[in-house]
Amino acid sequence: MPLRDVTMKKIGFLSFGHWTDSAHSRARSAADVLLQSIDLAVAAEELGADGAFFRVHHFAQQLASPFPLLAAVGAKTSRIEIGTGVIDMRYENPLYMAEDAGAADLIAGGRLQLGISRGSGEQVIDGWRYFGYAPDAGETHADLARRHTEVFYEVLRGKGFAQPNARPMFANPPGLLRIEPHSAGLRERIWWGSGSDATAVWAAKMGMNLQTSTLKNDETGRPLHVQQAEQIRAYREAWKEAGHTREPRVSVSRSIFALMNDQDRMYFGRDAQSSDTVGFLDDDVRKIFGRNYAAEPDALIAELAKDDAIAAADTLLLTVPNQLGVQYCAHVIESILTHVAPGLGWR
Repeated sequence: MPLRDVTMKKIGFLSFGHWTDSAHSRARSAADVLLQSIDLAVAAEELGADGAFFRVHHFAQQLASPFPLLAAVGAKTSRIEIGTGVIDMRYENPLYMAEDAGAADLIAGGRLQLGISRGSGEQVIDGWRYFGYAPDAGETHADLARRHTEVFYEVLRGKGFAQPNARPMFANPPGLLRIEPHSAGLRERIWWGSGSDATAVWAAKMGMNLQTSTLKNDETGRPLHVQQAEQIRAYREAWKEAGHTREPRVSVSRSIFALMNDQDRMYFGRDAQSSDTVGFLDDDVRKIFGRNYAAEPDALIAELAKDDAIAAADTLLLTVPNQLGVQYCAHVIESILTHVAPGLGWR
C-alpha cells in the first residue's frame, strides 16, 4: 500500500497545560490553565481551527483529569473537535472512564476525539500504583496500559455485560446492563498514541485511529518525519489486512511558529531546536525528538512541504505555548491557518 499524500488537513492545537507562579507566565495556577484552555478552544473555533486537544500528566503542574475540561469545552463550543493527546491508560479505571467519556461526548454533541496510550515518563516512579493499579504477574506497565485499553474499548461497544439486580431501585431494561451513559459512535473516535511501529500495528488491528507526536522510538536512525511516515505506512497496511471497513484517521503533532512580528521573533526567532535530537526518557530505549519549525511564512511553507509524516496524515496538531496566554496562542494558530496552510494546500 503506497503512502498517501493527504493534502487537505484538519488543523487543531495541542496544549500541555503548564502553569507556574513565575512572573513571566500568564498561567499562574491550575484555575488559570483550566479557564484559559476553555477560552483558547472558543477562540480557535472562531478562527476556523478544527480541533482543541489537551495533554494529560499526573503529579505535575499540568492538565491532568481531562473530562471536566472536555465537557466544559463541549458546552462552550459547537463545531470544533475536542480531544486528548494522550490519556495515560496505566492510571485509568476503564469502566469509570467509559462513563466520563460518554457523558462528555454527549455534552459535546459527539465531538470527542480521545487519544489514549501507555503514556510517557511521569513525575513519580510507578505513579499508577498510587492510583490503585499495578501490572499482573508477568506483565509490564505497557501491558497494564493495553489491558485497561482493551476493557475500555470493548465497553464502548454499548453491549450489556453486567448482571442486573433482581430487586433494583429503578426498573431495568431486559437483559444484561451496559455502562451508561452510552454515546453511539464514540468508539470510532478513539486514537492510540503510538511511539513505535509495533504499537501502531497493534492499534490498527484493534481498529483505533493513530496519533503520532513529536517523539518516537528511534528504530532506524533516520529523521523523525521519515520514521513516522514509515510508521503510518505500517499502520495503514495493518488496518487494511485487519479488514476494517471505515477509513482510519491519522494525526501528527508539531511545534510550528510563523514569525510574523517582533514578538514572534523574540520568542522563537532564535530557536535552538531546529533539528531532531535523540535521547532517553523513562526506559533504555533510544528516542528521537522532533525539531521545531520557526520561520517566516514562505520559508516555513518550504520546510513543511518536506515533512513526509505531515503529508501522510489527515490531521495536524499544533503544540501551543500555553503559558504565553490565550491571545498569543490564538495568534500562533491564526498565523498558521492564514499564512501557511493555504500555501501547502491544507486549506
